[in-house]
Amino acid sequence: VQLQASGGGLVQAGGSLRLSCAASGLIFRSSVMAWFRQAPGKEREFVTAISGSGGITYDADSVKGRFTVSRDNTKNTVYLQMNSLKPEDTAIYYCAASTVGPYYVPRVGTEYRYWGQGTLVTVSS
Repeated sequence: VQLQASGGGLVQAGGSLRLSCAASGLIFRSSVMAWFRQAPGKEREFVTAISGSGGITYDADSVKGRFTVSRDNTKNTVYLQMNSLKPEDTAIYYCAASTVGPYYVPRVGTEYRYWGQGTLVTVSS
């Protein structure tokens, strides 16, 4: 299984970025996908997750109303649209996959078996 995250970069506060995560080696439509992030000196934290069909999503309180997760099962890709970015959103963003079942959407990192390499998002003030 490979998860390849991309789309990170440097953006000013209030700006937007869209992250992508391309998956291979798994049955994508049956896999729950999530985004986590880890800021310098901090523990990894849950950002958002989406069920296999895309019908169930969960967002961390810190990103509700600003970030939107989506997926395209024809392209085996999950996206994270990030709007109204804040300096505190600066982190390495990781995509992760759970193959337990398409409707079980965990919010804990230990329940995700597969992880991408991460993409750095830097928000300047």
